[in-house]
Amino acid sequence: MARLQRKKKSVGKKTRETAKDRPAGAASSPAASPAATQPAVVKEVRKKPAAPVKPAVVKEKKGYLQQAIQFLREVKIELKKVTWPTRKQTLGSTVVVIILVLLISLFLGLVDMGLSGLFRSILN
Repeated sequence: MARLQRKKKSVGKKTRETAKDRPAGAASSPAASPAATQPAVVKEVRKKPAAPVKPAVVKEKKGYLQQAIQFLREVKIELKKVTWPTRKQTLGSTVVVIILVLLISLFLGLVDMGLSGLFRSILN
């Protein structure tokens, strides 16, 4: 979709005359003409077409086994770049996760028991 731009209205010192402001026999000014009361001209802006896409470089086809071996080599290189957490950090994170799971399960269990008791009392 093309965007539409509107011309900015020029801010001049003269104000538009209305029929009430003009004397009865005065000629109409250009500012009060019907053309001046029409909305601003709208121009359509079109985008330039994209540049043609160049064909991709054709690589030699490799067998599935060679592709798998290449993939595993790249995985090994990437795993060397990983900063692994220490044993202390891993244990600390594990304890935090276990405690949060227990707290949330306790909360949800209490809410479930409360709501089920409320519904039983309403339905009986």
